[in-house]
Amino acid sequence: MSGHLPVMLAEVLEALSPRDGAHYIDGTFGGGGYSSAILEAADCKVLGIDRDPDAIARGQKLVERFAGRLTLVQGEFSAMDQFTETAAPNGVDGVVLDLGVSSFQFDQPARGFSFREDGPLDMRMSLSGESAADVVNGADERTLSLIISRYGEEKNARRIARAIIAARPVTGTAQLAKIVCEAQGPIALRHAIHPATRTFQGLRIHVNDELGELERGLDAALRILKPQGRLVVVSFHSLEDRIVKQFLGSRSTAAPRASRHAPDMAAPKAAFELLQKSPRVPSAAETESNPRARSAKLRAGLKLAA
Repeated sequence: MSGHLPVMLAEVLEALSPRDGAHYIDGTFGGGGYSSAILEAADCKVLGIDRDPDAIARGQKLVERFAGRLTLVQGEFSAMDQFTETAAPNGVDGVVLDLGVSSFQFDQPARGFSFREDGPLDMRMSLSGESAADVVNGADERTLSLIISRYGEEKNARRIARAIIAARPVTGTAQLAKIVCEAQGPIALRHAIHPATRTFQGLRIHVNDELGELERGLDAALRILKPQGRLVVVSFHSLEDRIVKQFLGSRSTAAPRASRHAPDMAAPKAAFELLQKSPRVPSAAETESNPRARSAKLRAGLKLAA
């Protein structure tokens, strides 16, 4: 679909290994890039999930194109086990998650995810619930500072929070970016990334509870994957990647097992075999053609028998 470049598509397909007769979940449907490629690679079925109603509406053309093989549902991917109760009651053969903001969301100023063009301070993937403007204008200094520090990994979070509160009300993305830049000072302009990038990331993650959603989604994937099913996750920043790494690593055959000197401290049986020890990253050619791919990391695991 135009405007959307699925990140590490070849690597995702290699890790997922689509096969005829199988059933897959694309938990972050977005522009439908992964779903289309999976359906073209094998005579299989895909359940596409997205919390953004705009993504579901755009995807109807693909539903028609892959008549009977693609089903779309609006909701959070953490509920994938509920969504598959009817469609795949015996479990699924693979789950793929492409975390973060889609190109469509990022490129629409009205959604408020980017400060490249001015737009309302929204950032809600589902178009419902608390917006970034609600947080920015309603949170106290300590809460705002924690959000920016914890989720944006911004070292100047307290100074930025203080500047935001002093400038209230803050309603637009350009206004917020200007406040953050001024709070950062001239030195920040020398950095590789825009001075407001981490603040926007922190607010977006908080508004959409992205890390909590990821943790719940990984647990749901573990519950519904069949033995030999595959979990493939593409993340874009260290907070996400750390959660995926720990989830797979602690449940894998590579995890430390219990000591023979302490048999009553037995570790739980491994649930995954890691498909690679280290995360895969995009090729130089991909990052050159699609700069948004540059921070991507792919981790994957093979579900073992229950």
